Amino acid sequence: MIAALVDSFVIFGVIVDPIGTAVIFAALTHDWSRREQREAAVRGVAVAAALLLVFAFGGAPLLQALGISLAAFHIAGGILLFLLAIDMAFARPSGIHAPTPPEREEARRRDDVAVFPLAFPLLAGPGALTSAVLLVGRAGSPLTAALVIAALAVVLGLTLVALLFAARLSRLLGISGANVIGRVLGLILAALAAQFVLDGLASSGLHL
Repeated sequence: MIAALVDSFVIFGVIVDPIGTAVIFAALTHDWSRREQREAAVRGVAVAAALLLVFAFGGAPLLQALGISLAAFHIAGGILLFLLAIDMAFARPSGIHAPTPPEREEARRRDDVAVFPLAFPLLAGPGALTSAVLLVGRAGSPLTAALVIAALAVVLGLTLVALLFAARLSRLLGISGANVIGRVLGLILAALAAQFVLDGLASSGLHL
């Protein structure tokens, strides 16, 4: 159970990337007041938490209704996370986690970035939603599933703190500092993604 808690914390922490998200958030809201930034950060984290919880507990029944096995979703999710890890390792913006250039331009023209792009795709993007389904799906017991949700809550709490101090973090780290952290986390995520694929292959009956 402790291993499930640690794995969940690492996976959500790497994918959500509180520091990297805070740097992007600071760039999108640089001309906002502190109050506006604080309100957007709270709303964005709340919406992301709701999305992740819905997928965590509703994802498996949806897959079953569609005739998709959890083993297949493990493999597909591992591949998706591996693609994200590659983009993180090379410090490339990815539609899996970050908004694409057209989406970023649209966000600049919007009065509120709390839902888009903060909640989705920065916090509750495809990678995070996939991980929520996989981690809860393989939990095995209600207690382990609760630990997964607890790890998610801690990561979102840290993310909220990072967003509240986004301007200071952005000045302290700069683009280069954020990229260095992203590259290290990308390497860790690549290994976790490979493990997801191996688990999916094993669940399907193919033992390597």
